[in-house]
Amino acid sequence: MSEDTHLQVLRILEKNPEVSQRQLATELGISLGKANYCLKALLDKGWVKARNFKNNKNKIGYAYLLTPGGIEAKTKLTVNFLRRKMQEYEELRQEIDQLQQEVDKVEGSKP
Repeated sequence: MSEDTHLQVLRILEKNPEVSQRQLATELGISLGKANYCLKALLDKGWVKARNFKNNKNKIGYAYLLTPGGIEAKTKLTVNFLRRKMQEYEELRQEIDQLQQEVDKVEGSKP
């Protein structure tokens, strides 16, 4: 599971601890099996704990709560994600500037 997937799952669980695995899978655009695998990995890392609860229809569900370690991991993953995206942005901005210069050069040479 990638760091980005870890981060996405942690963010979703922080906002909605009672999200079902099916809802999580839909929100992430992955299969139900992969959502289950992701949750299990986060549980195994100790970043998330699951607590049983009963909803209005008397079906047993889970609340997925971030542990202190999960909150710390989410913070680190967010910082890494932000650094990568800022680097990607800078590279893209430089490429756009270069392409704009090429276009300006071609348009400037037209009669």
